Amino acid sequence: MAADLPVPVYTSLSDVYPDLLLAAKHGARFNDLASEFESRFGSQPAYIARAPGRVNLIGEHIDYALFGVFPAAIEQDILIACGPRSSSPTTPEPSSPGTVTAQNTFPKYTPQTFTPMLRVVSQAQDQAQDEMLDKDVRVQDWHLDIDKSQLRWESYVKAGYYGVLNRFFTSSDEYPVPVNILVSGNVPAGSGLSSSAAMVVASTLAFLAVNHKLDGVKKGALVQMAVENEKRVGVNSGGMDQAASILSTPNSALYITFYPSLSAELVSLPQATKAGEGVVLVCANSLVVSDKVVGAKTRYNLRVVETLVAARVLSRKLNLTLPPSSTSNKPPTLREVLSAYIGRPEPIAADALKEGLERILAEIHVLKASALRGEIGIVGNEDEDEGVTMEEMISASGLGEDEFKRIYLSWVDVEATRFQLYKRTKHILTEALRVLQFRELCLASTTHSISILPTTTSTSSSSPPSSSTSSSSTSTEAFKALGALMNASHDSCSRLYECSCPELDELTQIARESGAYGSRLTGAGWGGCSVSLVPESQVDTFIAKVRSRYPKFRGLEGDALNEVIFATKPGVGAFVFELTD
Repeated sequence: MAADLPVPVYTSLSDVYPDLLLAAKHGARFNDLASEFESRFGSQPAYIARAPGRVNLIGEHIDYALFGVFPAAIEQDILIACGPRSSSPTTPEPSSPGTVTAQNTFPKYTPQTFTPMLRVVSQAQDQAQDEMLDKDVRVQDWHLDIDKSQLRWESYVKAGYYGVLNRFFTSSDEYPVPVNILVSGNVPAGSGLSSSAAMVVASTLAFLAVNHKLDGVKKGALVQMAVENEKRVGVNSGGMDQAASILSTPNSALYITFYPSLSAELVSLPQATKAGEGVVLVCANSLVVSDKVVGAKTRYNLRVVETLVAARVLSRKLNLTLPPSSTSNKPPTLREVLSAYIGRPEPIAADALKEGLERILAEIHVLKASALRGEIGIVGNEDEDEGVTMEEMISASGLGEDEFKRIYLSWVDVEATRFQLYKRTKHILTEALRVLQFRELCLASTTHSISILPTTTSTSSSSPPSSSTSSSSTSTEAFKALGALMNASHDSCSRLYECSCPELDELTQIARESGAYGSRLTGAGWGGCSVSLVPESQVDTFIAKVRSRYPKFRGLEGDALNEVIFATKPGVGAFVFELTD
């Protein structure tokens, strides 16, 4: 399994990018960053940590409900050059242990220096934890100041550092080294391509590498660490973004599942039988900035709370018995509710999940506002779009007000007067079903050598290559089926989960009318990017049509246009490049 593999460390980019042109393209960026680091800090970096952005092909806002998703890493990435800090003409004084001097190649991001604060936990403060340790050992607790209300670029660097400090420097006999870092990247911020997750992953890797803590760290452990680290900036992520950035391999997407544990299945995107007959992925930035943190209270975090509460209410209405861990302090997820509904031991096979999703969808009407109000004696309001009030939601949960707020609201900030349990649940369950259908189509199409990308070297770990071929008409029907699922996904995101925006709705409609088989928002939504499935032979024409019709693209040329709309293919996941003399 990909999650069980060690985090890769390379000393030659040709080992990462076998294609000579691709290796030369990325090699120039690595060399430029290393040279800039040396000019700023007076020494060569020891490592360059690299983490790609990701595009989610299908499966939006269902990872934190523990349903599977279908993302892939893209070629765009975040690079962080790092090296231990020492006295030099540019840094004449030695720094305190753990001090970080952070700079960015983009001038608008100003240089920052910060030092983690250390608190040694005494026996009196933590008797239980201290009893587990040698009496001469004290547990250290590190703190970095991150203002969640006014996030800056270095906040994401600090978030990655946090996890390294508190996982690897807990005893008083070892301290982190002072570090210089230089950040660069080409994942557009706020685009829905997970620039923030890539930043946190790259930061985590950089601090692990420069402190010589990478040995024995597996990719799955890094995913979990990065998820926890990103919570430091106020984002309660389900893990899809981090898993895609870390676990991906070239020319394959990932079917990532989170329950009963993190698992990633490499699924080859089908290969072409003839050049030019495949399709490519085209990402288009709506140029509406999507900042998960800034709008978290009324958007991202609110959706998390709505879906968690809906899971508890649905389990009560269907009289399901959930595991003890999901009935006390840990709120159950919709995936756990489905498991109890199906009544089979985990892991549950994909076919059984599909059948269970189809059955439970027929029963979620119990979450409609009118049904919930009727149970507590409120009648006369049939406006389902209005949702339920906080008081109605608490009543439906079966919990007391204090307990409800402790379980669902004490750890996250949300702001709403009405809550949409039915609509959010319907989106999550239908989207989970679409992911399984998308995966099934890819596996079946790969068996018949249909192409989604103009590549020639990928095979699926779950579906062996076949010598059989199919006609162009069969290929077209497969692409249409994949596109239809993408279109349905966007419609659900827009109407049921309400995470789209007018610009994304317009952009995806233009994409479909310009020749895409399917087009949908990708990422958290409320702005950011769309992803479209486009015939390989029509990419240039497609981009030209979208440019002429989408108002925010008019007048853009050259690099400016290439930054907002571009074709991509699944790329390599995160790694560390070690510089040698």
